[in-house]
Parts: sequence; C-alpha cells; structure tokens
Amino acid sequence: MDRRTVLRATVAGGAAAFAGSLWSGAASAAPAQPGTGPYGPLGTADGNGIQLPAGFTSRVVARSRQTVPGTSYTWHPAPDGGACFAAGTGWIYVSNSEITPNGGASALRFAADGTVTSAYRILSGTNQNCAGGAMPWGTWLSCEEISRGFVHETYPQGGTAAVQRPALGRFKHEAAAADPVRQVIYLTEDETDGCFYRFRPTVWGDLSTGTLEVLVAGTATSGPVSWARVPDPDGSPTTTRNQVAGAKRFTGGEGCWYADGTCWFTTKGDNRVWAYDAVGQRIDLAYDDSLVTGGAAPLTGVDNITGTRSGDLYVAEDGGNMEINMITPTGVVTPFLRITGQSSSEITGPAFSPDGSRLYFSSQRGTAGISAGGITYEVRGPFR
Repeated sequence: MDRRTVLRATVAGGAAAFAGSLWSGAASAAPAQPGTGPYGPLGTADGNGIQLPAGFTSRVVARSRQTVPGTSYTWHPAPDGGACFAAGTGWIYVSNSEITPNGGASALRFAADGTVTSAYRILSGTNQNCAGGAMPWGTWLSCEEISRGFVHETYPQGGTAAVQRPALGRFKHEAAAADPVRQVIYLTEDETDGCFYRFRPTVWGDLSTGTLEVLVAGTATSGPVSWARVPDPDGSPTTTRNQVAGAKRFTGGEGCWYADGTCWFTTKGDNRVWAYDAVGQRIDLAYDDSLVTGGAAPLTGVDNITGTRSGDLYVAEDGGNMEINMITPTGVVTPFLRITGQSSSEITGPAFSPDGSRLYFSSQRGTAGISAGGITYEVRGPFR
C-alpha cells in the first residue's frame, strides 16, 4: 500500500474528537477535510498581490531593509514568527528575524486606529530566530533554530533587555506555547527526528529554572502519551532528543498554539497538524495532507499556526501555493488567503490583534525571493 493508504488505515476508526470545548462540535471528527469556508471563495489578487475573500482588505505595514513608514526604524530581514500584545489602547506586533548572524526580533507599535506609531528592536545578537510564543505575562519567547539554540525571553513593550533562558533546553528550537492551566510551556523542535517538549517552571511566570520534559509515545498517530524528564537540557554531549528512550519522533516540528486544553502543533516533513489533548493526555491528527479524500490537499508546507476565539486555526504555508489555510472547529480545511507572484518565499508569523479584527503575517522573502525582500502585512475584515 502507498503512504496515504497506510496512514488512512492507521487513523480510521481510531481518531478521537478534537480536544477542548472550542472543538466540541467535532465530536466524531477525523482529520480535517477540504470544504467551503465561512468566508467564501478567494477573490482576484488586490494591489498587494493577495487574494482574499469578499469584505477583507490588505495593506503593507513594513518592508525588510526599509524604514517603517512613520518611524525612523529599519525593518529586519527575513521576518518569521510573530505575535500580538495589548498596549494601552493599541497593540504591538513582534516579529523574529531568521538570519545568521544577528537575527533577533523587532516590534511594531500600533495606535487604536491602526496607525504605526513606533518600531524598535527587542532582541539583538542572536542567530536564526525562527518562531516562538507569547507568554501570558506579556513577554515573547524568541527561539533560535540552530543546533543547541537558545530560547530568549523578550519584552515587547521595550525598555527591558532580553534574557537567555537555557532551562528551556538547548536544541533546534522552533515554536513555543503557554498552557496557563497546567502551567507549562510546550516547545517544538525542527529536526527530521525531532521531539515535542514541555517545560515546567519552578515558579509560574519565572522561566529561570524548571524541568524540561519530552513526550513519550509509540509510533501511532493517535493515542495516549506520557512525559519524561530530559536529564540534561543543555544537550551536550547527548542531544536532548536522544536522552530519553521512547521519546516520540516528529518530522520537522514547526508552529505551536495552545487554546482551551489543546496544544496544536505542526510538522512540515509530513504536512500534519497535531492536537495534544492536555486534559486526556493523548495526541491525535487534526490534519494530514495524505488523508485528504477526493482531490488535492489544500494545505501543504505546513508551518506557523495561530488561532482565534471562535476556534478557527490559521496555518501558514512554507512554500505550497503561498496560502494561509483555515481549519474550522467542524473539521473543514480551506484557503483563507493566497499571495501571488512570490513563489520563492514562505508565509510566516500569523497573529491576530487583541480584538481579533486584524491579522498580521509576513512573506519572508517577498517578490525578490531573498531575505532582504521580506514584507509584513495586515489584513482587516469581518473575522468571526
């Protein structure tokens, strides 16, 4: 049998419901399948080359190696993972820079009407900052995607120096997501045989000390899991992923998002979106391109992921056909937007403003196809 047939046989009859009350409508859901989304089909490309559903509009808010309009700050190259934070009556969008050397991260501050009021650096002197995660106490974890890379805790409001957090482990980091109920931080690893981790701080809100654990499970795509302590988070001489027998392997961990008892994470090597049910302590597949029936899979090159209060997941493509796809709580996967004319790029950093009315993201290499050509966008519209 081919891979699609084998995987379908593995999952059929055994895929549990998507966890968390946001997904309670999918009580008997198997991995998501293509369907009609809540916003209808994509229209023709707008002036920015972006195809959107009716009622949505886009604008460019920053370009790599160019001064951010309304400020004196030069936006960083290769914009990657991002997040939004409330700031008075406005908000802040932070964005990593996936270059070596001196990647780091920058921030855009917005007024209540969406005007950019300032832009500034929040992390410098680091390498290949890929994704990360927003913490409930208002910091941004910027992760280095290099061998024995660090997690750096940064301060989006500015004025406070970033802090290296080695207790979260030294490995090829990708993304992070906070679970405030269980008081843990979930972490993905971008290796072909990478693992899925969680960090338990000694004191919630203080990432200076704690316990790093790795998910332990068999080879199945669904079922119960457990956690085991990583003996040496420093990852030397033995890498963290090779320290615990039975640690489950994932082919290229990417984005990570926590909501209502579930941590969603993506793996690029097999185009999957996973759901870790933190309540039931099990994993299941929310999406797998090889399990799509009846036609081509709409979502490939899975990468960064974010979510909304309505329960929709938004998954960016690294390559594919340069789309951000939605996965709805009813198990429908559908394109939300498509960037045209930028086939040598990837979509990165999707994040919603605190009120959910604006979506930010970047094309990492833009129309030029190089790190200096990155473009950061905003989309407004009737998000549910």
